[in-house]
Amino acid sequence: MLGFLQGFSYGLFVTCLPWCLVGLANPRLALASDNPNRLQVLFRYCLLVPFISMVLWLTSLWGGFGPSLGGWLAGLVAVGVSLPLERGWRRWRARRHQRRLQERLAAESERRRAEQERAARESGVAELDPSRPPVDADDLVLALCRAKAQLLEVKRADLAGQVDRFYTRYAHVMELLAARFDRSELAFERSRSLIADVCLGAVDTFTSMAAQARGVMGLDVDYVRRRLEQEGSRLSVEERIALKRRLELIEETDRRLRRLVARNESALTLLDDTAVALARIETGRPQAALATDRALEELRRFIEGADRYSRQERR
Repeated sequence: MLGFLQGFSYGLFVTCLPWCLVGLANPRLALASDNPNRLQVLFRYCLLVPFISMVLWLTSLWGGFGPSLGGWLAGLVAVGVSLPLERGWRRWRARRHQRRLQERLAAESERRRAEQERAARESGVAELDPSRPPVDADDLVLALCRAKAQLLEVKRADLAGQVDRFYTRYAHVMELLAARFDRSELAFERSRSLIADVCLGAVDTFTSMAAQARGVMGLDVDYVRRRLEQEGSRLSVEERIALKRRLELIEETDRRLRRLVARNESALTLLDDTAVALARIETGRPQAALATDRALEELRRFIEGADRYSRQERR
């Protein structure tokens, strides 16, 4: 073993100069790092590898054996074999680091999403993400997600906020409905069908809003008004008429959108009325065996009877 180490140290030391020259010509051939440079080549093949070979040589002297041919040959190919192994190890470590980074970013994204959803629930409005619907989303919630995506495509985030309100009301009403009725009951199916019809009508309204907003998406109302106010006297008759017509189209579309928003507000109010009505329904069996008034009367009689029993005992 010591003879093998002595021969290995000799072979390793001999290869330092050739590998150093190769590295000075092209550092990528002699180093396994991502961004090799000549200073790293000098450090490795003029200091680090000779130091390792010297330590191995000094260690092998204790046995008193001469260098072996196998150790010599192993030392000659040691650097050439270690470089591909080191490159593979570095690539594996980089992939592991990238995977951990992605997992950490995904966990951070999920945490932020959970915080946003919790904040939205605390504020009374749950925000829908069209690209990532809720896990338990039914067909109606998916339709609301598609409607919100259409409104966001036409740059109408103000109108898309009403979709979140509809989703919040719908989830609240369905929660109350499931708490008051059993899913197998006819009243549950009938109520759920009516609520779904109201919400589907709102989805159609949202789709119409997105279509009308898309028609004036390329029109800049601020630019039109600024041209009419600042350069009205210098505009030609044809250009002034065209700008006024463009402004009329924008205003007319805004009026239609406001009417559609008002229609959805009426549907939201209907859902609120439904939630209040469901909250008033008591379908469960009362926990007390007697009504409250009757229980109070019986308790008074028991107390009076106990007083009479106490007086009789004293007599």
